[in-house]
Amino acid sequence: MQYVKLGSTGLDVSRICLGCMTYGVPGRGPHQWTLDEDASRPLIRQALEAGITFFDTANVYSDGTSEEIVGRALADYARRDEIVLATKVHGRMRPGPNGGGLSRKAIMTEIDHSLRRLGTDHVDLYQIHRWDPHTPIEETMEALHDLVKAGKVRYIGASSMYAWQFAKAQYTAERHGWTRFVSMQNHYNLIYREEEREMLPLCADQGVGVLPWSPLARGRLTRDWGTSTARSETDRFGGTLYQEGDRAVVEAVTRIAAERGVPRAQVALAWLLGRSTVTAPIVGAGRPGHIEDAVAAVALELTDKETEELERPYTPHPVSGH
Repeated sequence: MQYVKLGSTGLDVSRICLGCMTYGVPGRGPHQWTLDEDASRPLIRQALEAGITFFDTANVYSDGTSEEIVGRALADYARRDEIVLATKVHGRMRPGPNGGGLSRKAIMTEIDHSLRRLGTDHVDLYQIHRWDPHTPIEETMEALHDLVKAGKVRYIGASSMYAWQFAKAQYTAERHGWTRFVSMQNHYNLIYREEEREMLPLCADQGVGVLPWSPLARGRLTRDWGTSTARSETDRFGGTLYQEGDRAVVEAVTRIAAERGVPRAQVALAWLLGRSTVTAPIVGAGRPGHIEDAVAAVALELTDKETEELERPYTPHPVSGH
C-alpha cells in the first residue's frame, strides 16, 4: 500500500479508502443489499491487513448501523491512532424538525450520535454529505470549526456540490478565521468526468484532497454492459447517474483489461489513481476480491496510449450526484 498526504495537510492516508456504505443491517434504510456484521467484519479486517488505514462511513448509512459495525470492527482489529476514520453529516436521521441538514443544532447533535455509534471520542475527518440550501453557510462553518476546537473532529471535508458553493464555504471560513475544508468527496470515474470542468481545478489550486465516490460507477466499469446485480436492481439513485453512451467507455476498459490480463476493476481504478488531483478513491467492498483488486490497482501504471483509449469515448453528462 502507498500513503499520501490528504491535500495540503500533514495527514497521511492510504491511497485506497474503504467505503463502508456496504456494511449495515439489511433493511435499515433504503439499501437492501448491505452486509450484516458477521459478513462485514472479515472484509474490514482484510482491508486492514492489506495496509488500508482510511475508512469512510456516514450517519445515514443503514440508519447508523454502518457506523456501529465499523466502529466495533476497528476497535477489535486496529489501533485507533493508526487509522483515519471519516464519517458524514447532513442526511435525515429522524422525522420532524431538525432531523437532518447542516444547522448548528443538527451538526452538534449528530456528531455526538456518530461518536457514540463509532465508539470513539473523535473522528479524523468529518464531512458535510451535501450542501444545505436552507442553512446559512456561516452557521455551518462556525459549527464545524467549534467541533474541531472541541477536539471531537480533527479535519473537516465536504462532498458533492457545485464549485461555487465549495468556494463560498472556503471563503467564509477564511474570512472569519474558521477551519477550512481539507477534502472534497465527489462523484468521479471514467464514465462521469464532469468534475474536471470546475471542481477538480479548484481543488488543485487550493490544495484540497479529492476522494472520489463511486470510482467504479456502481460496478458498471467492472462488468459487461447491461448485466445487473442485486444492488443495481434496487439502487434507484444509481440508476439516474449513467447513460447508454457510457457503453463505449466500458468496452474500452474491457479491452485493456484483457490485454493486460487483469480484472476490469484494476484498470478503472488505476486510471483514477493516475489523476494528479485524486488522493484516494472510496472503494466499496462486498467480497474479498474487491479489496484485492483495489490494492493491486495502486501499483498498476497505465501507458499514455491506454489512458487516451480509455478517455476518448467519453460523452458529456448532465450534472449528477449533488
